[in-house]
Amino acid sequence: MSRPVAPPSGFPPPGSATLGGRRIDLGPLAEEVADRYFAEFPEDFKRYGDAARAWEVHDTCHCLHWAILDAEGYASLEKEVTWLADVLGARGFPLEKLVRNLELAAAVVEQRVPSSALVAGRLHAAAATVRVSSDPPA
Repeated sequence: MSRPVAPPSGFPPPGSATLGGRRIDLGPLAEEVADRYFAEFPEDFKRYGDAARAWEVHDTCHCLHWAILDAEGYASLEKEVTWLADVLGARGFPLEKLVRNLELAAAVVEQRVPSSALVAGRLHAAAATVRVSSDPPA
């Protein structure tokens, strides 16, 4: 029997980031990514319980923030997402779902954030990195 998944605690996700001098609210973007994610993976509600959506929004806010910081030259999304993949993988989270989350985040950014092609490109590249690193050896 497994114990229920606790909601996120500790360091809260960032609420905004600055892209090209404009403040971007990350919460609404992460909520839209979560809507799309759970439309594709509704079974995660059963697996992770009440904390599923909170974790999805929490981790997505971080990924969006890292992607914007990367596009602005202040961070490495690849490094941060590699760390996140290691953490999630160690917890038994299917990394193909992280890949899909990053792809969904790229799509939301492209549709909702003006002048965000670089950010979306970074998210697509991070998804490809996780996909390659999680593929079983041939």
